[in-house]
Amino acid sequence: MQTVICIKWGTRYGSDYVNRLYSMVKRNTKNETRFVCFTDDATGVEKSVEIKPLPEINIPEHVAWTPWRKLSLWQDPLEGLSGDLLFLDLDLVVTGNLDDFFSYEPGRYAVIHNWTQPNLQIGNTSCFRFTVGKHTHIFDQFNTDPQKVLSDFRIEQQYISDQIPDQVFWPKDWCLSFKHNLMPRWPLNFFQEPPLPDDARIIAFTGKPDPEDAVIGKWPEKNFIKKSYKHVRPTKWIAEHWR
Repeated sequence: MQTVICIKWGTRYGSDYVNRLYSMVKRNTKNETRFVCFTDDATGVEKSVEIKPLPEINIPEHVAWTPWRKLSLWQDPLEGLSGDLLFLDLDLVVTGNLDDFFSYEPGRYAVIHNWTQPNLQIGNTSCFRFTVGKHTHIFDQFNTDPQKVLSDFRIEQQYISDQIPDQVFWPKDWCLSFKHNLMPRWPLNFFQEPPLPDDARIIAFTGKPDPEDAVIGKWPEKNFIKKSYKHVRPTKWIAEHWR
């Protein structure tokens, strides 16, 4: 059995995001798949989703509810889970089959090659696969001295890539950024709907807009100047897949 996991904390993403992700995973896997959500509040989450508490971690309050919390997943034991786990952020849209994410370079840490740093060996942890019990020093070092790690690295994905020099990146067509790969350049973004490439399997919504915004053509932006050029056309394919 292959296992997909996610984390939900705080209030930015509600149970509907977990339920949609679960539904997308089930539709886009042919192999038997276990879906686990680590959360501090399971209210409203589908009963078919396996719920586990947020893993314990010694994390400073000012980063406690940021992606740094993902480091809690690198501990062993991990709530009875074992083997290779595929982690997915809640704000993803799954548009293709996920089974290959488990057979690709099995046993190794596999991650998205960060779109904004293409010349560096840094992963983007919107989607990554790791093996429980391997590279546990990532958790141990942070848990022992979080301030040291926080002073050396700006974000958690830089820290992870630094600690795993033999990481591998997913094929570049599998995981795309809505904002960095699909958005038409200004001023075409006012007239063209962002396309969905045939080979894409995961579309990541880093920052803004979220899927719920892009599907209706809304780009949340308070800055008046940025509002003049940050625009997205209603993106119909999101509604087809994000359900």
